[in-house]
Amino acid sequence: MIDIATIDRIIEAAQIEQVVSDYVTLRKRGVNLIGLCPFHNEKTPSFTVSPAKGICKCFGCGKGGNAVNFIMEIEQLNYYEALKHLAK
Repeated sequence: MIDIATIDRIIEAAQIEQVVSDYVTLRKRGVNLIGLCPFHNEKTPSFTVSPAKGICKCFGCGKGGNAVNFIMEIEQLNYYEALKHLAK
């Protein structure tokens, strides 16, 4: 098991914009970043990343969350595996 303090350090260190930008081309729009959703096909960007809040959200399909949730969904990993992936 991973202790709570380590989980918190991993989540704090994993900047959402850097994690998502490995999979999605992002561009700035105001204080947020937008891009095409990696979870469904779309022609206009509806995938928003908020660095200030540390979350992402697709307003087309509804998927989103923090860096751990994003890695779990895109890589098809469980919570523990996603934390290990982000820790690297």
